[in-house]
Amino acid sequence: MTHTELPKGKQTSLGLYITAKEAYETWKATPESCKLIDVRTVEEYLFLGHAAKAWNIPLALQSYDWDQEKQMFKMVPNPNFMADAKALAQTTDKLFVMCRSGGRSAMAVNALAQAGFTNVYNIVDGFEGDLVQDPDSVFNGQRLKNGWKNSEPWTYDVDPSLMKLPLKQ
Repeated sequence: MTHTELPKGKQTSLGLYITAKEAYETWKATPESCKLIDVRTVEEYLFLGHAAKAWNIPLALQSYDWDQEKQMFKMVPNPNFMADAKALAQTTDKLFVMCRSGGRSAMAVNALAQAGFTNVYNIVDGFEGDLVQDPDSVFNGQRLKNGWKNSEPWTYDVDPSLMKLPLKQ
């Protein structure tokens, strides 16, 4: 997959891209050679599900401060993101980074690249996938087009040792 096929928000400075299906197949064949990092919030990881062996290192945290203009709670950067990533992996390790749909994971890949990581792939369809864009479909506007949750094994089961919680260090 080349960057020209991707929306700008999913592109990264490293230019390394992989789909959820490809990431799962690679991880399944050689689990010792790559790490899967889920950068969604703790709430998303817990309540929407996650890949069973994915590390949860949130890129941003839910603030509970309502943004009237955006009609959502504001997100704040996780001050421990980079320290947690560096504690988990070496800068040359193969990392597959995922979020909901490929945007936050691109931001995480860029931050990791800036910190010296060189082998970091953006899972471009993320955990929930891209939006179905078919006005005739009952699934129009829902994230059911691709993504980990729509094609690969996932769970709600929690292994706390795989979670880098922002308040517990």
